[in-house]
Amino acid sequence: MSEFEGFPSAALDFYDDLEVDNTKAFWEKNKAVYDASVKAPMTALCAALEPEFGTAKIFRPYRDVRFAKDKTPYKTHQGAFVRVGEATGWYVEVSPRGVRTGAGFYEASAPRLAAFRESVAHDRFGPELERILRTLEKKGFEIGGDRLKTTPRGYDAGHPRIELLRHRSLTVGHPLGFEPVIHTPELLDLVRDDWRALRPLVDWVADHVRT
Repeated sequence: MSEFEGFPSAALDFYDDLEVDNTKAFWEKNKAVYDASVKAPMTALCAALEPEFGTAKIFRPYRDVRFAKDKTPYKTHQGAFVRVGEATGWYVEVSPRGVRTGAGFYEASAPRLAAFRESVAHDRFGPELERILRTLEKKGFEIGGDRLKTTPRGYDAGHPRIELLRHRSLTVGHPLGFEPVIHTPELLDLVRDDWRALRPLVDWVADHVRT
């Protein structure tokens, strides 16, 4: 397998064009660009990260449109995910907006969500998560995830961690955007450093968001 050399400009150009012309005709005409400029470097990046973080799933480029109102057939980004628990792990993506890293849990069943909220409300585990997130924010990470607008049932609106309790998923991301480094082998080091910084979050979720 080839060593990771960064994502070429052609990867971002490919997705720019795909957003404009998301058709089978465009895909078939440009599939060689996708294979060489998107899939191959993502595969090489994941292979380089695998010894430390585990095997990544490189997502298929095709959208599941069976129940979607949007029937465009292709995803306008390429993501890869290292799973450490149910819907939990590390993530990296290339898209028209450049490269982004992240981690956390992107969905939870009712029992897992209840376990998450119990841990957030816990006198020790909840403050641990707050400290992890504050540290990540200071390093430039962005806190995201699906959240209730109301107070979750069974919790007081005045709870000191009510904003965390509203989360139905919790993700933390770092947009690297169009920085020149994304086109170089040094991107590997940045992704590795981000994932290492995110390990405390991944470990916390793996420990507490389970049934």
